[in-house]
Amino acid sequence: MKNIAIKEHHLYNKAYKKGNSYIGRLVTVYVLKDYTAERLRRENPEKEYVNRIGLAVSKKLGGAVARNRAKRLIRAGFDVVKPNVKTGNLIVIGARGAILSKKSTQVALELERAFKSLGLYADSDAEK
Repeated sequence: MKNIAIKEHHLYNKAYKKGNSYIGRLVTVYVLKDYTAERLRRENPEKEYVNRIGLAVSKKLGGAVARNRAKRLIRAGFDVVKPNVKTGNLIVIGARGAILSKKSTQVALELERAFKSLGLYADSDAEK
């Protein structure tokens, strides 16, 4: 299933202020329980809880090409760990400067480490 994006600015601010955070070398991850998860589950055709994902890439990182590469790397890394991440959360992933010289597999490892640290990573055989 395609990722559902966070579109409202106030949800980014809530995740930054009230959410749990992980700061790594490549990414910064903020996680907050999504209070509209039940409504989104009812609207979902599979009737499953979903995570809403937001990407934050600053202009300090570089030009448009560099920022888009960072977003592609984060999306590719998240797609790898997505099946094992617990659902029903707002997740904001911010790119850090070192991400531009890395591969998506390294970003996936960093995201896995982040979600384990935040208590959102479930084993593939365990219930989500």
